[in-house]
Amino acid sequence: MLLEVRSLTVYYDTVLALDNISLTVSEGEIVAMIGPNGAGKSTALKAICGLLKPRSGEILFQGENINDKQPYQLVEKGLCLVPEGRRVFTSMTVSENLEMGAYTVSSGQFSALRRRNRQPRTDIRHLLDKVFVLFPVLKERRKQRAATLSSGEQQMLAIGRALMLKPKLLLLDEPSLGLSPNYVDTVFENIKQINTDGTTILLVEQNARMALEYADRGYVFEIGKIAFEDKAKNLLENDEVRKSFLGEH
Repeated sequence: MLLEVRSLTVYYDTVLALDNISLTVSEGEIVAMIGPNGAGKSTALKAICGLLKPRSGEILFQGENINDKQPYQLVEKGLCLVPEGRRVFTSMTVSENLEMGAYTVSSGQFSALRRRNRQPRTDIRHLLDKVFVLFPVLKERRKQRAATLSSGEQQMLAIGRALMLKPKLLLLDEPSLGLSPNYVDTVFENIKQINTDGTTILLVEQNARMALEYADRGYVFEIGKIAFEDKAKNLLENDEVRKSFLGEH
């Protein structure tokens, strides 16, 4: 099991955000977390990547308890988050944003994949080429400042920046938020290709139907709890899920 969350409880100060949830992600899967705003989906991602500390429960990544790990340590282990709202470096160029993604913090200093490759610049160029194959528009705009990109292009850049770290598990928080319908389709096709190329994905997404159409399995959140879990295909056919969470009657 690549990721296992066991009986996780998370508070924001005195407010209960997640109440004893459990979930798993196997290597090679796309797993979607859907549900209404405020149900705890993004909180779960933040706890998994070390941005929030759980009150109780366990988070295991590749069999190792990571409850006490710092976010930068988890990045170095191959667990990377693309946050909601993209958060690219707007004053930097596309290429500079991507190159920043290839650097990790180790012992208080930046290290360009030093542990993985004796010639880090060569490795970075190879990773850049892979990102540009996946997102050709980024190659066309590689010298432009990120601020000049459209929302969809910035989302591609945020995902590409995370891919520069060669993640084993990619966490995506609302990748379609604020995008035009055409870009939503493009981003989800890219997500599918990233998965096909070997990266496991855990996805939080308000566009529940789209997420389930691309996912292998899904978890449906409802106010800090998991109301349903099943294969994505089964969730799409579940009458209660369709009525309550997909807006269908």
